[in-house]
Amino acid sequence: MTEPAAPLVESPSPLGTARAQLAKAVDVLGYGGGLHEMLATPRREITVSIPLRRDDGTIELFTGYRVQHNISRGPGKGGLRYAASVDPDEVRALAMLMTWKCAVVELPYGGAKGGVTIDPRRYSTSELERVTRRYTSEIMPMIGPERDIMAPDIGTDEQTMAWVMDTFSVNRGYTIPAVATGKPLAVGGSLGRLTATSRGVVHTARAALASAGVALSEVRVAVQGFGKVGSHATRFFAEAGATVVAVSDQYGGVQAPDGLDVPALLAHVAATGSVVGFAGGEAIDNTTLLALDVDVLVPAAVEGVLDAETAGSVKAAWVVEAANGPTTARADAILAERGIVVVPDILANAGGVVVSYFEWVQANQAYWWTEREIEERLEHRMLEAYAAVAEAARTQGLSLRDAAMMIGVRRVAEAHQIRGLYP
Repeated sequence: MTEPAAPLVESPSPLGTARAQLAKAVDVLGYGGGLHEMLATPRREITVSIPLRRDDGTIELFTGYRVQHNISRGPGKGGLRYAASVDPDEVRALAMLMTWKCAVVELPYGGAKGGVTIDPRRYSTSELERVTRRYTSEIMPMIGPERDIMAPDIGTDEQTMAWVMDTFSVNRGYTIPAVATGKPLAVGGSLGRLTATSRGVVHTARAALASAGVALSEVRVAVQGFGKVGSHATRFFAEAGATVVAVSDQYGGVQAPDGLDVPALLAHVAATGSVVGFAGGEAIDNTTLLALDVDVLVPAAVEGVLDAETAGSVKAAWVVEAANGPTTARADAILAERGIVVVPDILANAGGVVVSYFEWVQANQAYWWTEREIEERLEHRMLEAYAAVAEAARTQGLSLRDAAMMIGVRRVAEAHQIRGLYP
């Protein structure tokens, strides 16, 4: 007997939100309970202990995770996160989102994710290198160019990926650049990877606005989260003629109703490490930023910032999700009821994994593309994916998120069904 899909309710966790989104897609697609359970459950996961000898000689113990949610369409693909908040359910949720994201933009990957429960700001570079190398050694049986490919995420960067690649390669006896993406150019990284997620966010925002006959140069934008994705997205929005009126980071924010001087803001952040204290605007907190009277709101920080409380105060006509899982299931329903268009994370921020795919292809071929080639291919892939999602939304009367989830889940389910069950 087929079990009904789980009801769409507010969930306090990223995993609850991810499962609610899947349940809605399964309901739209009419899949049975068995297939639903397979799609909701990670294929495999590992938890490892990571002892660290600190620079002062003391020992600390950390816990690391790697989850491969689905590998029916290809090897696992997903970032490695270092944050004090990392726990198994967060990693499972992010791995699940990666599965649908790769399918939506037609990449031959499944979804994976990794994390270590550590605040990287409290540790030296040499200590983080030792954590990374031990973590990589512990999960080595699960990863590889044909198994699971890592990339940077919150708290990690291209140097982290270089350590991952070197540790894996040293243990295999030869250099294997394709085991990780988002690496420095000198060790097999790709041109355009650093800004790829941000460019993808702007490409999808432009496409969503164009559907309503609006140009980027006509809109006011607020960006919550001024990290690796949000800072570059802010620059690209400004370069496209949009008026960026507010930005924020974990320490606070800044606003200027007539528009921020983005080059000056970027210089301030480079000098101080935060947008706080920028002389070209007034102070603002993260919650207030979400409720500003702007056209486009870009949540580019962490999960769950738009929830049942904050969603009701959003004034933007478009929300473009640069972060993973920034909108809870209940908030999504509230935004839809209010007629606010949400460009979902599994589409809007897929530019990073698209160019990670390009890096993996280049590494496997040992042939490197120009930055122009990469940016053209990224734009083409993002706009094609957006067009497919928008068409499904229009013809079936769905939101962009529900349409994107339907496409992603259907493609993964088809791979499951075609491959069959073993044994």
